[in-house]
Amino acid sequence: MLTLSGAVLATNASKGDTKRQLFSLSTNPNLPSPIKSQKAFLVSSGNEVSDGFRHYIVFNVKPERLPNEAPYTIVGDEFRYFGDKDVVAIGNGRIRCLYRASSSHNSILLTEQCNNYCLMCSQPPKRVSDPWLLEEALELIRLIPRETQSLGITGGEPTLLGDGLIELLRLTRNWLPHTSVHLLSNGRAFADAQFAKKYAAVSHHDLMLGIPVYSCDPTRHDYVVQARGAFDETIRGILNLKQLNQRVEIRVVIHKQTYQGLLDLAEFIARNLLFVDHVALMGLETTGFTRANMDALWIDPAEYKGELGKTVRKLRNYGIRASVYNHPLCLVNSDAEQCYVKSISDWKNEYAPECTMCSRRNECGGFFLSGIQYGYSKHITPFP
Repeated sequence: MLTLSGAVLATNASKGDTKRQLFSLSTNPNLPSPIKSQKAFLVSSGNEVSDGFRHYIVFNVKPERLPNEAPYTIVGDEFRYFGDKDVVAIGNGRIRCLYRASSSHNSILLTEQCNNYCLMCSQPPKRVSDPWLLEEALELIRLIPRETQSLGITGGEPTLLGDGLIELLRLTRNWLPHTSVHLLSNGRAFADAQFAKKYAAVSHHDLMLGIPVYSCDPTRHDYVVQARGAFDETIRGILNLKQLNQRVEIRVVIHKQTYQGLLDLAEFIARNLLFVDHVALMGLETTGFTRANMDALWIDPAEYKGELGKTVRKLRNYGIRASVYNHPLCLVNSDAEQCYVKSISDWKNEYAPECTMCSRRNECGGFFLSGIQYGYSKHITPFP
């Protein structure tokens, strides 16, 4: 698991200077001066150092190697994965990695506020004012390389930002014209037809909205998300979006409260939401609120793999594109394997000791690191 944020070891910034700054990183000492002046240079043992960069990030190298009076920050070896075109934020004695050019799992957190309170939320909402996250995101978009293939946008609940979210999507469309964007939302805001129209008016060339629906029973869905009336708003939101020809993915996290209703939910989607673009059937991440609700949520994936396979078959029989995410490959039956995706983000991906000799490990998504720490299926069976 990668360390995405932490304290810096030293800096020559003024002690009273706590202002956060974003930097695009470079390993090329020969950039033209106008580009150098906008970037931070990664200094490591043995590489050439040239002057003119806006900032220098140092790995265990004496600052004397740097140009005189150059602004620098020294970081520990846990950040050795930093590379060319990555984007970091530095301020208040800390450094955070916001974008990794070598990864296909980059996402931008827009807010930690949410109007749902899901039992298994991996990013527990906070009742705080955090407009700085949107400001940071608007700055970050301008630093992300234009050749980036995909980007996620998440929260909290991004639609709580209202027109701020619309502004960010417009900027993303204009600044990253070749990048596909996946936006996570509970979908409730789109029950407002006018907001749905604002969203559609962005006219992004490749934007998918991932919306959770946990049951075809409104009471069950509302219980999982801990918000009364959420099911009705979510379904109205999906209908409004599809009426405007927007791409929608339905996301289903499978756990003790949802696994028994998988087949009924697939039937509901096929009869009422046949026009959705994708259905993602997702394993449980044992972090955030899940840890506090393990007794109510945890079920061994081996116990529902039959229901999972039948659900995949039903969706496919209706012509609905479906995928299975966040499951070990050995806990997926052959009827679901055709939709299997190695999906867990690389920075929080891990494998169990039993997986060491598995012949299909490279095809398998493995586990969330939190799953290794807090317990996983007793039915892991390495492929010979």
